[in-house]
Amino acid sequence: MINEGQPAPALDLPTDGGGRVTLAALTGKPAVVYFYPKDDTTGCTREAQDFTALAPDFAALGVRVIGVSKDTVKKHDRFKAKYDLAVTLASDEDGAACEAWGVWVQKKLYGREYMGIERATFLIDAEGRVAKAWRNVKVADHAAAVLEAARAL
Repeated sequence: MINEGQPAPALDLPTDGGGRVTLAALTGKPAVVYFYPKDDTTGCTREAQDFTALAPDFAALGVRVIGVSKDTVKKHDRFKAKYDLAVTLASDEDGAACEAWGVWVQKKLYGREYMGIERATFLIDAEGRVAKAWRNVKVADHAAAVLEAARAL
């Protein structure tokens, strides 16, 4: 379990557009890392659109927003293009980042148990520490709450 105040786990993943994102490269700048279950689903699309709508505000604060799921880079590219998203989408196909960040969890739906990504968001400060963590995120108004926390850094 990731706790506020502790160093953020390492992150080194391929991203949409053929890029790569590492937390080490972001040292000295705050970042938002949000984990979501799957591209192009209702809640995940809404969350990405909400972060996109606030992208200029995050950018003004120097905060990079990175969404992470187990979808492929190719699927991220399609998802980003379809909804004109302005956030970086990172691919964690092998699930190593999900495990390291503690978001690969047992879930339950209609009585069926399965493993999946817990919707969670982490605000990382300029020193690479977790400034704030949101677990079991509800999408409505979440991006705005994250922005408010980023403003308080």
